[in-house]
Amino acid sequence: MDISAELKKTGDSMTKAVAYVNHEFDTIHTGKASPSMVESVMVEAYGSMSRLRDIAAITTPDSSTIRIQPWDKSILKDVEKAILAANVGLTPSVMGDAVRCPVPPLSGERRAELTKIAHDMAEQGRVRVRTIRRDSLDQAKKGQKAGTVTEDDLKKFEKEVQNLTDKTIAQINANLAAKEADLKKV
Repeated sequence: MDISAELKKTGDSMTKAVAYVNHEFDTIHTGKASPSMVESVMVEAYGSMSRLRDIAAITTPDSSTIRIQPWDKSILKDVEKAILAANVGLTPSVMGDAVRCPVPPLSGERRAELTKIAHDMAEQGRVRVRTIRRDSLDQAKKGQKAGTVTEDDLKKFEKEVQNLTDKTIAQINANLAAKEADLKKV
């Protein structure tokens, strides 16, 4: 077993976990319009389900409006219906060749609820990072039992994986703090 390759693989997996948590944070709206709020909404068009980002251009002309312009104008009503059904807190309206979604300002209660959701997302990310650490250490211990990893290399590897884990969790916590600050901003 190559320790440095295993360490790189572990680092890459942890980086992906952070990227996933950040993407999840982007789905929480903070009172500002963001295409990520609706891009994964599933729309029934042409007899199948498609993600909104695959069938339309999603833009934010200002900080309180999302504009969705489907490639095919015949599915405007389907897009409007899908956004309503997705229950993302937006009320879409068809205007000409696009669907406009005004983003309502957040109430204090809703901000607290969204903060709690962000904490849950961050905890899922931290659990994922710890799982990656455990799997990586198990792999190294198997290598030691098989005789391909020395005890010194194993100790060094454990220390480096723990450092990676600590840095990654600190990054998730920093991103959570930034999201909380964004949610508390009126």
